[in-house]
Amino acid sequence: MLSSAQAPLYEIKANLFKGLAHPARIRILELLAAAPGETAAVSYLLAETGLEASHLSQHLATLRRHKVVTSVRTANAVTYQLAHPGVSQLLAIARTFLLDSLSESNEQLRLAQQLPAEHLSRGSKS
Repeated sequence: MLSSAQAPLYEIKANLFKGLAHPARIRILELLAAAPGETAAVSYLLAETGLEASHLSQHLATLRRHKVVTSVRTANAVTYQLAHPGVSQLLAIARTFLLDSLSESNEQLRLAQQLPAEHLSRGSKS
């Protein structure tokens, strides 16, 4: 059972992951992590993601709300950057986890394909 002090921390963490839970937002974060100086103009993000301006704006607002990115307005230009270097580390860890998971799946698939046909046909009758 969670203590009343722990519950809000887990909620905050869960909300962070909810904020990250969209492929476009992950792409935006990866672009920011790889950007020179780790800042990127909205025009660059639009070109690289292929999103409509309104959709990009909504995703960036979500990332700002969850304090994952920050923005700076200079005249008519807005640039974005990761709010914390740990975001890059989080993305790298997620990529490693994903690649490891996929390699295990590929290994299982490879082993299954090496089974003699009689094992496969017996398994399908069960």
